[in-house]
Amino acid sequence: MIKTFHKTLAGFGAALTLTAGMVQADTIKIALAGPESGPVSQYGTMQFIGAEMAVEQINKNGGVNGKKLEAIRFDDACDPKQAVAVANKIVNEDIRFVVGHLCSSSTQPASDIYEEEGILMITAASTSPDITSRGYEMIFRTIGLDSLQGPTAGRYIAQSIKPKRMAVVHDKQQYGEGIATAVKETVEKAGIDVVLFEGVTAGDKDFSALIAKLKKEDVDFVYYGGYHPELGLILRQSADQKLDAKFMGPEGVGNKDISAIAGKASEGLLVTLPKSFDQDPANKALVDAFQAKEQDATGPFVFPSYSAVQVMADSMKLAKSEDPTEIAATLRSASFSTPTGSLAFDKKGDLKDFNFVVYEWHSDGSKTPLN
Repeated sequence: MIKTFHKTLAGFGAALTLTAGMVQADTIKIALAGPESGPVSQYGTMQFIGAEMAVEQINKNGGVNGKKLEAIRFDDACDPKQAVAVANKIVNEDIRFVVGHLCSSSTQPASDIYEEEGILMITAASTSPDITSRGYEMIFRTIGLDSLQGPTAGRYIAQSIKPKRMAVVHDKQQYGEGIATAVKETVEKAGIDVVLFEGVTAGDKDFSALIAKLKKEDVDFVYYGGYHPELGLILRQSADQKLDAKFMGPEGVGNKDISAIAGKASEGLLVTLPKSFDQDPANKALVDAFQAKEQDATGPFVFPSYSAVQVMADSMKLAKSEDPTEIAATLRSASFSTPTGSLAFDKKGDLKDFNFVVYEWHSDGSKTPLN
């Protein structure tokens, strides 16, 4: 249960009446929390432009209950400690709605604060099941879980790749190790031999020791749980050191910067990603709006972030309220038509239906769906 619901709201309201002549805020503020700095800021950009486009489009169409939405960016650098500082700042600024955070390891501690303070949070990018497994009322997401994405990858590996000697590598972080474990469990149930389960340190640059182990174990397939900066280097260094193995990773590696890092070594990489919502003809006008701003609508978190803002706004309209607890109840009781499909949430705040797609990555940054 939520322990507090803005306990000082009455006192704050009285002070506001005295100092502002009963003037009410004419905007509904939504915090956008994610990395504007750090090694995965590219993903933060996807989140920010998606959410900000939704705010712009909703405001053009009259806003919400007579008010405009206002998006405010907060940089957590995908660092758990900074994410906690950001969450506390959002509390202090009396913002009651959050789209974010992005990295699961940042989202989880921040979500503790939002739940405690009665702030509604929707993440469009964090896939760790732990985030919504705690019985919280105010925490939602518009993307699938690692417990879905991992088995999707694992089944594809077992049914289509059928490696003889497979390795599973991860970055020792909540997201990377979690999805790597889900893949390992899935392939092992299908009879695939995982000969190496190995962790690397996020931020490392030299992976020669790892590659030596992969070669020693005669590995022909590697699944990597983590983000693109490390995998890009692993791919490049593996090619340089003549490791003959195919690689696969989750949506955390699926952006064009992996091709910039790995070059030709990124050709043929397998990646699980959300559906390419930018390719849906129903979203053409929205894609055109992004292109008019010279923004890339192809990133995996762009459209889920747009949908996060939209379901917030639609719930406010349905509830005729800005009370986060009422909005949370409405999110669980209704379904919403969005650019990422018809969305409905379960008791935990997870989507009732979400599909990941396996893609083949190309060195020019493009991708081809395989399932």
